Amino acid sequence: MQYGRRGRGEERRGFGPRRFPPKPVEIGKEYDVEIQETSRRGEGIARIKGLVCFVRGTKPGEHVRIRITRISRRFAEAEVVGKAEAAPAEEEAAEAAEEEEETEESEE
Repeated sequence: MQYGRRGRGEERRGFGPRRFPPKPVEIGKEYDVEIQETSRRGEGIARIKGLVCFVRGTKPGEHVRIRITRISRRFAEAEVVGKAEAAPAEEEAAEAAEEEEETEESEE
């Protein structure tokens, strides 16, 4: 009777091999993300297609452009490159706000 170790030919019973799906990011590529929360270590957390990305020096609610520096099985690490480019809807809202300010100034 054997306990503990299995022979080389045996596989784990009841569980298939652990496979992690391909990552939606690549090292060195840049992405625009929104920081959603803070980790226990104080890093910002963003998600890219479900993959958790830890970003140092960020706070929840920030929109930043990041570069992937490391990819692990379950997460990625990144550094801030700059501010994220505004989405078209955000650009339109900013332009509308500027136009309102200009009309208020010209009326005064």
